[in-house]
Amino acid sequence: MSATTRVITGVVRLSYCNIWESKSINGSDPKYSVSILIPKSDTATITAIEKAVEAALAAGTGKFGGKIPPRGALKLPLRDGDTEREDEAYAGHFFVNANSKNPPQVVDGTLAPVLGRAEVYSGCYARVSIELYAFNTNGNKGVAVGLGNIQKIRDGEPLGGGNISAESDFGAFTATDDFLA
Repeated sequence: MSATTRVITGVVRLSYCNIWESKSINGSDPKYSVSILIPKSDTATITAIEKAVEAALAAGTGKFGGKIPPRGALKLPLRDGDTEREDEAYAGHFFVNANSKNPPQVVDGTLAPVLGRAEVYSGCYARVSIELYAFNTNGNKGVAVGLGNIQKIRDGEPLGGGNISAESDFGAFTATDDFLA
């Protein structure tokens, strides 16, 4: 693949973060995946993705019989969170869904490996490396996003109600309450 199909995002927010164990969706091959929320103000990342889409289409013309199909006939990866999701977290963002059969390397700001699964979750902020590529499968044509590596930048409000500690759910319990009395 050409280097122009590879993008390192600015600071984005992770959603539907499935990076620790591969999962099968509807019987498909198991994959690692994440939805990457890109603030609409991050024009550098958005422009880089748009250029990578063009490069992926140019590199993949063989998959389309030598000619790039019209835009309306293609599934493109950069989607508008304001119009395609009824989710407050997606408001003011574009998003791409990235996946891979291989697990991403996950590092912190100093490039040290992140080993605790609870450290990187839906809602945290990160930078992500992605690779765009053309596809033509069973009549579906377009550009998909391969998941590369993830660098956690900072914590954020967890999305989807995850990461609630048992301590905050239950508080301290004292066995002095005699339920049999």
